Amino acid sequence: MYKALLKPLFFRLDAEEAHHLVFNNLKRAHRLPGAAALLRGLYDYQHPSLAREVFGLTFRNPVGIAAGFDKNAELTDELAALGFGFVEIGTVTPRPQLGNPQPRLFRLPQDEALVNRMGFNNQGAEAAAARLRQRRNRELIIGGNIGKNKDTPNELAAQDYVACVEALHEVVDYFVVNVSSPNTPNLRQLQEREPLIALLQQVQERNQALPTPRPLLLKIAPDLTDSQLDDILLIAREAELSGLVATNTTISRTGLTTPEAQVSALGAGGLSGRPLRRRATEVIRYLSRQSRGQMPIMGVGGIHSAQDAQEKLAAGAALVQLYSGFIYEGPSLVKQINRALAAS
Repeated sequence: MYKALLKPLFFRLDAEEAHHLVFNNLKRAHRLPGAAALLRGLYDYQHPSLAREVFGLTFRNPVGIAAGFDKNAELTDELAALGFGFVEIGTVTPRPQLGNPQPRLFRLPQDEALVNRMGFNNQGAEAAAARLRQRRNRELIIGGNIGKNKDTPNELAAQDYVACVEALHEVVDYFVVNVSSPNTPNLRQLQEREPLIALLQQVQERNQALPTPRPLLLKIAPDLTDSQLDDILLIAREAELSGLVATNTTISRTGLTTPEAQVSALGAGGLSGRPLRRRATEVIRYLSRQSRGQMPIMGVGGIHSAQDAQEKLAAGAALVQLYSGFIYEGPSLVKQINRALAAS
């Protein structure tokens, strides 16, 4: 029904407008008597073999929704009903911010891809925390993807990440430090070895001082070289990270079917979707091999089918996340993946 009826309607709208329309209608529908049970019946697939124990947490299945979809923790119960094993909210910043000027989210249908330059638009860490305290589904694993405000200089970035940890630690199950988005000026400079280890050590120190420390992960860009990935693994061990998220969106436009002039006209932004699949898998495989399978990895990037998800897991990912594939394929994709994994 999604691909035949709803998707053509949504794709006639501006991409961000369609996103908000889906959000609002899903929230309204979920409030109707019996709606949650109906959604679970249609899209949720459960099997004991799907459970995963990763960095001390039990995930009911290995398929999550990536950060960027539910920035403000508005749809966690609804996404659980759609069959997701975990939801990563954010990217959340300490203070609310509007993000970059619109339009800032674009579709490339020929490539089944998205380009975004959202710029960490969100309502702030306190608003997300308040919303998570009100959620009904307490069994769903929640990740908190955290970032810095646009006007915070890099030398003070650690203060913003620490503030997010303090605001969210009681309501999330793990944290992801996001320094790899291409849409906040100079943010990716924090991926360099010296600033990154300083940042992660400060965040980890505060995290470990809390009554219940949370697993701390790092989300990395797909555009890093092998030597930079080696540095990431060394830094992850030094900062005692629990895992890595590979990968964020890419700044590359290589190999697209969409005409170059059309892509260039969209301007800057991170590319996600099918074109990212191969590179994201390469990064996962490299990190897994270099760490000898000792560093848990969340695999994300270009998952549009059960086969794509299995590819990421075979490359060394412990868990997978969807974003663009969910937009293009619809909610049945989650069930397709889980059913295929249970049958394998």
